[in-house]
Amino acid sequence: MKLHINNETSRLRAVVLGTAESNGPVPGLEEAYDPKSIEHIKGGTYPREEDMRAEIEAVAEVLKKYNVKVFRPEVIEDYNQIFTRDIAFVIEDKFIKSNILPDRDQEIEAIREVLEQIDPDKIITLPEEAHIEGGDVMPMGDYIFVGTYKGKDYKDFITARTNIQAVEALQNIFPEKKVVSFSLKKSNTIAKDNALHLDCCFQPVGKDKAIIYKDGFLIEEEYEWLVNFFGKDNVYHITRDEMYDMNSNIFSISEDVVISEKNFTRLNAWLREQGITVEEVPYAEISKQEGLLRCSTLPLIRD
Repeated sequence: MKLHINNETSRLRAVVLGTAESNGPVPGLEEAYDPKSIEHIKGGTYPREEDMRAEIEAVAEVLKKYNVKVFRPEVIEDYNQIFTRDIAFVIEDKFIKSNILPDRDQEIEAIREVLEQIDPDKIITLPEEAHIEGGDVMPMGDYIFVGTYKGKDYKDFITARTNIQAVEALQNIFPEKKVVSFSLKKSNTIAKDNALHLDCCFQPVGKDKAIIYKDGFLIEEEYEWLVNFFGKDNVYHITRDEMYDMNSNIFSISEDVVISEKNFTRLNAWLREQGITVEEVPYAEISKQEGLLRCSTLPLIRD
């Protein structure tokens, strides 16, 4: 398989889509990785496996409709394997394994079918001290955008997933690209104040547009740099509640087609105004785990 990813919106040809098969029982509070999951565990509203299965299979149907080659992980019994974006990411022709929470090491083994089709020289493992997850990484042509947290209290935040050592490692792997990092707001306890990954508060869409949640960024100048990069008229700002519902975490099949949650009425109307076809799916149950459509997909090949 010849990997090829240079941006977020070129025509998708191959992707790993997560699975909700055998997702396991409702986790205990001590097993939760983010404040939104904790909220739903406490409230008795944590999503049921059959609902999540139906949601993710609706995405599989859309991908099939657009003739995208879809790989799925091998099912590990009683294990959450929905969010494939966390475990790895592709830039150019390189497959970079994430250094993720130690409890989740098994997930990369479950996509062995994919790894066996990739040139071993193109599979990269980062240094142990470089922590990173795919939701924080966005290839943008000559740029790589990376969400991070640089505070000395990094270790205190289970929601801080990508550190400055990982940003530096990416710059070393791709010396010809400009790696631009964005410090994100983190909270272990309040989901509406937590940007778990960069794609929880920002995502490019279409040819030159972007969805942005201003208050997900810790440093205003970095947010302003991003707005200037796209141009003010090309940026769609979402509210705190829309960020919480994960409006910036849709998924592009091409510059002209996106998969979006059916309840994102304001966003979906704006996307259609930009001439983009919106394939709506139900995804509100999966979103209770602080992840949505981009989180559930690991693109391997785009045109």
